[in-house]
Formats: sequence, structure tokens, C-alpha cells
Amino acid sequence: MWFLWYILIGLAAGWLGSLIMKGSGSGFFWNIIIGIIGGVLGGWIFSWFGWEPSTRFGSLITALVGAIVLLWIVGMIKRRPRTRA
Repeated sequence: MWFLWYILIGLAAGWLGSLIMKGSGSGFFWNIIIGIIGGVLGGWIFSWFGWEPSTRFGSLITALVGAIVLLWIVGMIKRRPRTRA
């Protein structure tokens, strides 16, 4: 049952993160991937401050922050100007 919560929270966090950063969703599969990776990234970031989510809402916020950071990093990599060698 806990695995289902990971997928549902990942889907919600990926979708919300995509709405915040891109203005539209990324699709069902990519929203889940973004949310799950964002959950891991958000957990890592929040562990620096000694905060661990204890509720599902806290897990959603953690995954959402991680998804936003992930999409920001991906956006910075994509926008980097290419130079000729």
C-alpha cells in the first residue's frame, strides 16, 4: 500500500511542479517520474535542515519542492548557450 502512496504523491507533486515551473503538465508518466525523483531530492534538501515529513501532506510538500528544484535544474541545463569549439 505504501508504494501506491509514493506513486500518487509523485504524480501530484510532478503535476503541480510542472504547472508552477512550465505552466502545463508534463504527461502522466513524466509527472510520476518528476514527482518521485523530486521526492528523493526534496528529502535530501530538507534533511540539511533537520526536517523530515511525518504526514502525507508533508511528503507532498517535500516532493513538490524537490520537483520544482529538479525542473529548475533541467531548465537551466536546457537553456545554456552552446559554444562552438
